[in-house]
Amino acid sequence: MPQYIANRLLLTLPVLFGILLISFILTHISGDPTDLILPPDATESARKSFREQHGLDRPLWVQFGSFSWHALQGDFGESLRFGVSAISLVTERMAATTELAVAAMVLAIGIGIPAGVVAAYWRNTVVDVVVRAMTLVGQAIPSFYLGIVSIVVFAVMLGWLPTGGRGTWAQLLLPAATLSLHIVALITRVTRSCMLDVLGQDYIRTARAKGLGESVVVRRHALRNAFIPVLTIIGLQVGLLMGGVIVTETVFSWPGVGRLAIQAIYARDFPVVQAVVFLFAMIFVIVNLLVDLLYAALDPRIGYK
Repeated sequence: MPQYIANRLLLTLPVLFGILLISFILTHISGDPTDLILPPDATESARKSFREQHGLDRPLWVQFGSFSWHALQGDFGESLRFGVSAISLVTERMAATTELAVAAMVLAIGIGIPAGVVAAYWRNTVVDVVVRAMTLVGQAIPSFYLGIVSIVVFAVMLGWLPTGGRGTWAQLLLPAATLSLHIVALITRVTRSCMLDVLGQDYIRTARAKGLGESVVVRRHALRNAFIPVLTIIGLQVGLLMGGVIVTETVFSWPGVGRLAIQAIYARDFPVVQAVVFLFAMIFVIVNLLVDLLYAALDPRIGYK
């Protein structure tokens, strides 16, 4: 197991380097941040001084070499907009983003897996049809549209929940539900499909023939064996979750990394954008490694060397 973890971590180095390269290229082709950060009437000497201060006057290959070397040490430079460490800005907002992402994933797992199990157990009944219809709607509605509609209905018209901000469970509920809807639909569909395959296996019939209760058969025998593909989907959805956070935080004025990323993109604040992209990539890599390790816990036949 330790050897497997070490090999996986080594394999992530080329991936992270590629992410650094792509994020560097995409941010620099977006334009010169001097045009947005300095006032329109700034003198040419002030513009030149700004570029020299932040290294924007050097050749791109020199900038990338310096950026890569420092980024691998956790230093993404100073924010062009705020003049403070870019990584410190991101880590300050990370608590809010983690809170929202965890709440959304808890909702997605807590609703999606039971719904998928129920739909599979009551296959081709009214319950199954309703669940499948809801999953189609959940996957079809864009998160930004759902967020705006939720604000209009639950905050403006009914006055039940606040329109945005962070600090209370009421402020967390709408953005978490909005962010989780697409993932709920996907987990439900995958769980239902996997459960249908497992419920027709011989060992399920054997368990029932031994007199085990239906709850034990479904929970211990069927769901446990059907959960590995579901776990894979959950791990992959972390990347989707990080992308959805950007839109959801903007709609609900949630003070997290996603909203910071949007503001940095508009201001062409290269160091902050690159720090956000690298951090999200690291989270995705680590979560998928943890998912691989959980396979062995769920299925003893799986081993890593």
